[in-house]
Amino acid sequence: MELTRRDFLQATGITLAALRMALATESSQLPIGFSTLGCPTWEWSKILEFAQTHGFSAVELRGLQGTMELPARPEFQSGRIDASKREIAAKNLKIACVSSSAHLHDADVAKRSQQIADAKRFIDLAASLGAPYIRVFGNNLEGPRDQAVSRIASGLNELGTYAAPRKVTVLIESHGDFTDSPTLSQILSRADSPNVGLLWDAHHTFVSGKEEPEFTVQQLGKFIRHTHLKDSVPSGDSPPGNERRYVLTGHGDVPVRRQVEVLAASGYKGCYSFEWEKVWHPDLEEPEIAFSDYAEFMRKIHIDRHS
Repeated sequence: MELTRRDFLQATGITLAALRMALATESSQLPIGFSTLGCPTWEWSKILEFAQTHGFSAVELRGLQGTMELPARPEFQSGRIDASKREIAAKNLKIACVSSSAHLHDADVAKRSQQIADAKRFIDLAASLGAPYIRVFGNNLEGPRDQAVSRIASGLNELGTYAAPRKVTVLIESHGDFTDSPTLSQILSRADSPNVGLLWDAHHTFVSGKEEPEFTVQQLGKFIRHTHLKDSVPSGDSPPGNERRYVLTGHGDVPVRRQVEVLAASGYKGCYSFEWEKVWHPDLEEPEIAFSDYAEFMRKIHIDRHS
């Protein structure tokens, strides 16, 4: 008998919800989340309901319903944010990270100041939500390399100082021109702040940085606080320089399972967040399918590691 899409989603949701309840007391349970980048049309209530039903413990905020301007969303305004926090808690969820678009590479003083100010707004939002992290980018290697590294490190230090009393840590993502461990280690060491760390996008360090996960974690593990996971395959249809196509987890050539196992073995206690880039690639599978598939993939890793 053919399994319909609705049957698949219902069965997967019931299975994962039951599993989550069964494993709730295990301290070794992998904390999994998904980024709202993957469900750009979903309302706030649907995001929370789906996360709880399908065994996720966290949600990463990266845009809501067509806008990346999270601090302006009605869910997070002064008259509504307390209710939003109660709704998160009622689903036994947490906000793993509040991800901004702020980048720190600009040499232009005015542009740089604007990016720093934008990042601070996201720090304030994270503090209001009780979220531990915000994400920023280094992004582009603009100008002489050493000057660019120093400029980004200085920006991270400034943001770390601002975030510290608000109990928030600022994370630079391995992204853009900054996907290799030596450069990221240099930036983070120069930032020299307990409130600055790394968001390890494991896809980018493998695909763009050409690093095996064992090497990356060995070099950067002490800085890693949050993680993005996704899978892809080579694709000649993509723009030059970006010949990859995202696929469901475990169906590509990115060693996602090994990335998880290496990170878990290092003592990592953060969230394993699924970043399905539906906003940028509308032709990708719908979030109902991709999120459920990721949760199942991670469930199998968890069972294998603890059987």
